[in-house]
Amino acid sequence: MRMSGRVDILVVGGGIHGVAVAQAAAAAGYSVLLLEQFEQLAQGTSSRSSKLVHGGLRYLESGQFHLVRECLKERALLLKNAPELVRLTPFFIPVYHDTSRSPGLLRVGLGLYRLLAGLRAETRFRSLPMSAWEGLDGLATRELRAVFQYYDAQTDDALLTRAVMRSAARLGAACLTGARVMAIQRDKAGCLIDYERGGRVERQRADVVVNAAGPWANALLETAAPSARRLPVDLVQGAHIALAAPAPQGVYYVEAPQDRRAVFIMPWQGMTLVGTTETPRSALPAELADWEPLPAEIDYLRSVYRRYFPERAGAAVHHAFAGLRVLPKGAGSAFARPRETVLLWDSRMRILTVYGGKLTAYRATAEKVIRSLRAHLPRRRGIADTAQVRLEP
Repeated sequence: MRMSGRVDILVVGGGIHGVAVAQAAAAAGYSVLLLEQFEQLAQGTSSRSSKLVHGGLRYLESGQFHLVRECLKERALLLKNAPELVRLTPFFIPVYHDTSRSPGLLRVGLGLYRLLAGLRAETRFRSLPMSAWEGLDGLATRELRAVFQYYDAQTDDALLTRAVMRSAARLGAACLTGARVMAIQRDKAGCLIDYERGGRVERQRADVVVNAAGPWANALLETAAPSARRLPVDLVQGAHIALAAPAPQGVYYVEAPQDRRAVFIMPWQGMTLVGTTETPRSALPAELADWEPLPAEIDYLRSVYRRYFPERAGAAVHHAFAGLRVLPKGAGSAFARPRETVLLWDSRMRILTVYGGKLTAYRATAEKVIRSLRAHLPRRRGIADTAQVRLEP
């Protein structure tokens, strides 16, 4: 076994939160190495999201104002720092006679959304006149009461993840793909991490480990000796279908008639993307190839699309994909559960685990991780501010 040296921070996981921690660590002056088990970054959930950079309008109903404000602030930073990767897109909310939220309630919600965003120009919203309804991509107009238009943003989640890692590398972070962690040990000098890469086992020493392995987070903690602290979690599958229908002019934010959940109907690569579901999964699939939508999820999403775009109801499913979200275990449906990220520090093992997290707030989450770790790391001089770092595609 070859010893590969020492770093201040070793990050496990090459999704959006792992690369963001690598970027924030390098910007703060720390030496950092990121290990990703797959051959490319963003092979798990970070390439299987709804591709949205948004504040989370629906979180206002559950009082998650801090989360919404944070996401809207981060959206503004991404629009400034990554204009080729994150673009404003019109969003449309159709309101029918059987929609559970009235036009008045939605107007209040959109007003609060704009207020939390700091009344920026891109946060303006309006109610579209009836004369404009026929131009909305074939949206069903029977019993339609109102259509609101506002703006949020879209991105390519995988490209964004890789752009953040390139930024981290320019700041001095190192990254190894195809590196599977086999064991984490604790000794007087810090952590020893054994990983396998290219058929060879390597050993890396680090002051602390950041576990950003997403759905694999608790599986990674099982490799630690002594045993590491962990949270019981629920795995929730989110499925999307890409329909061979012309891309709509914007994102439609609709209610699923089956259960009143929010579903997005979006333009994506010249097609129409519909998602997402929230299906509990009892275990992590063994292979990425097993991350496939269930037939019931595809039927659910096709039914939602048919309800709102009956003229295009015959559009075929071009392809489908699914990702797994991690939620701390709790009561109630996944849709209604809080989405705040949980950071769990194990002082004995010197491992900080990131549970959950929103794509939009990845940078803010990474900065919280670094602030949490400062007391456990050598003093370093920062070299950059991630809020000012430009991201290139």
